[in-house]
Formats: sequence, C-alpha cells, structure tokens
Amino acid sequence: MELIEINANKQVMSVERKIFPHDTAHAAVLRLLLAHDGSTTRLCQAVAMQPMRIVVHHQDRATDVPAEIVELLGGTQWLYRVTSLCTAEGLVMMDNLSFTRLDTVPPWFLEQLENGEAPIGHLLDALFVRREPTATSPSLQQGLWQHVGLPDLRSSRSYRVMTAQAPLMLIFEAFRAGMVHFF
Repeated sequence: MELIEINANKQVMSVERKIFPHDTAHAAVLRLLLAHDGSTTRLCQAVAMQPMRIVVHHQDRATDVPAEIVELLGGTQWLYRVTSLCTAEGLVMMDNLSFTRLDTVPPWFLEQLENGEAPIGHLLDALFVRREPTATSPSLQQGLWQHVGLPDLRSSRSYRVMTAQAPLMLIFEAFRAGMVHFF
C-alpha cells in the first residue's frame, strides 16, 4: 500500500506501510525485534543496510498528558512525538510514539530531537541509558494509531528509557512489514 504523507515539516513523501506479516516464517524475526533491548534505529539500519529516514507525523511540547505518563516518567513537561523510520525508498520499518521528559534532557539532545533530523536511537547513544519494558494502556497506544493507522499490537511493545538519574522517555513502537522485506 503506497501512501503520500505530509510530515510535521510539511514535506511530502511517498511511504509504504503494512502490518508485520502473520506468516510463521517471520515469527523468529518478530520475537527478536520484541526482545531486543538496544537501539531499534540501528537495528533497522542493519536490516535495511542503509540509513533510516525519519518521518515526523506529530510533535508538540505538552504539559497536559495522560496520568500514566506522569506515573511512568514523572516531570511536568514533555515532548510528545509520533514518527516513522523508513528506508530511502519509503518502506516503513517501524512507527513510534514517544514522550520525553523535558527536565531530564540536555539542551543539545532536545534541540536535535525537535529539529526532527536524527532518530532517537542516534541521540541516545550519547547518553548512558537502559531500556525497561513496561505496559501501556490502549488509550495511550491510540496516540500512535490515530496518526499512522494499521493498529497491530502483536508486533508492538512499550518501554521506558532510563538514565542513571531518572526516567527519560516512554516509547511505544510498532514494527512493520518493512522489517522482513530484506530477509
């Protein structure tokens, strides 16, 4: 399915988004993706053997977020983003919803994040972080589906990105059929 999307920077691009295949031949790949605790950006790049393009669907500074964000991250201000990682040809590898706690990020990190030019995985490499799986509610997950469509909980996961000092981010991500295109 080819779609034309206009991202938050008003750029028009052609993308192909399909849900992760139900074919049992890809079950091991899906288990690997869901268990992986490193940079999913780097994983996408390794699979596709090319840098990822980031499509920013929505980005907003927020002070009014769902209670579960306050409970999971703390803080009083967050950057709310919905993005996709795509190949140069527009093949969607994954869709992402993230909340970043603004009082825990260095200024350079926030500037690059808001510019929407670098995937989060590249920025996190400069910080000492660990990823911690966590559950999220269907209403929070809806924040991703309303922007990109094709809900697929089977190929989705949620986790917190933790620094030594405090929670930094909550990420909900859905792996797409583009992940198996190269196998």
